Amino acid sequence: MNRGSPSPKTLFAVWAALLLLLALTWGVARLNLGIWNPVAAVTIAVAKMLLVVLIFMHVLYGVRLIWVFAAAGFFWLCIMISLTLGDYLTRGAF
Repeated sequence: MNRGSPSPKTLFAVWAALLLLLALTWGVARLNLGIWNPVAAVTIAVAKMLLVVLIFMHVLYGVRLIWVFAAAGFFWLCIMISLTLGDYLTRGAF
């Protein structure tokens, strides 16, 4: 069922990358980038999310059915975000 698992060297490299991205998040939060602060923060968060999902949750090494369920979860997240934004953006100003 499983096509393998990450080696300890890979796990350590991903852990180090997550720590580096954590420091980068802190550094970007300290900078005043104007309108680009949320863009940088979300980009770093997506990179961290991908590392955790693909390596630590073993999606990268799983069978294709696991990929389908992971994609379905992200599809459902997109539906929930779009419904929330649709409600928020159509409300009148006070």
